[in-house]
Amino acid sequence: MLERLNEALEHIESRLDQPIEVAELARIAVTSEYHFRRLFSALAGFPLSEYIRRRRLTVAGAEVLAGERTLLEIAVGHGYGSGEAFARAFRAMHGVGPGEARQTGAALTSQPRLSFRLTVEGSSSMRYRIVNKEKFQVVGKRIRVPLVHEGMNPEIARFIRGLAPETLRRITALSDQDPAGIVGVSDNLDPSRAEGTQLDYYHGVVTGAGTTPPEDLDILPVPPGTWAVFESSGPFPLALQHMWRDVFTQWFPSNPYRSRPGPEILRTHLTPDAAQADAELWIPVERTAS
Repeated sequence: MLERLNEALEHIESRLDQPIEVAELARIAVTSEYHFRRLFSALAGFPLSEYIRRRRLTVAGAEVLAGERTLLEIAVGHGYGSGEAFARAFRAMHGVGPGEARQTGAALTSQPRLSFRLTVEGSSSMRYRIVNKEKFQVVGKRIRVPLVHEGMNPEIARFIRGLAPETLRRITALSDQDPAGIVGVSDNLDPSRAEGTQLDYYHGVVTGAGTTPPEDLDILPVPPGTWAVFESSGPFPLALQHMWRDVFTQWFPSNPYRSRPGPEILRTHLTPDAAQADAELWIPVERTAS
């Protein structure tokens, strides 16, 4: 898997001055476009689109300093429709405009080429099971929030604190299948998974597709499919966020599955002081061809 990912990275390098199709990168990596974006982001620590942008601006920076082409030629050669758009992107990365950089020989920022390598630690195992579920629905309260990679998401925390006890009681009573009880559900995430992008968060329960919930609650229909279910224990919330990372950096490269579009479901049991958590993470998956 890592060898194919590195082949996709080589393809990016060969086309920095041409359009780059994510579908073609996914074909090279022998996976879906959805899973390729997810896996790249987990392994690299930032979105694929950001990597391509920064690699192009790194190469463009060297060309600006070399002075062999006009700034407009460099801008067009790296996919920018105008000199103004190129100058904005250039300044955002390098902290200086291209004209000023050429005149003064300013120090620029570089995005090194990535290469993924496997590090075998063998210090821990990941508990998981595969579950096939019929269609169901998530019922509860929904809010649109920004994605936070590390630490507590303050908007989600405020949202949960604002839910009335009676509302939570009514929601909890609707739970009739696994994962049981109140769950946190992330859906409709931006494909880049970049920090600050928006997602739909549901604080609710999993219930049968035929259940008719009260009109004041939000509903997320979920089609039938296969789920990988992971278990984790540790400090809250870091252990949960690290579990997401480990699923994509360790489990997927070692197992014949890939992620598929769908909500991600997290059931959490906190200790009384909220310092530790036992968690169960449900990720929608599909088996890859052998």
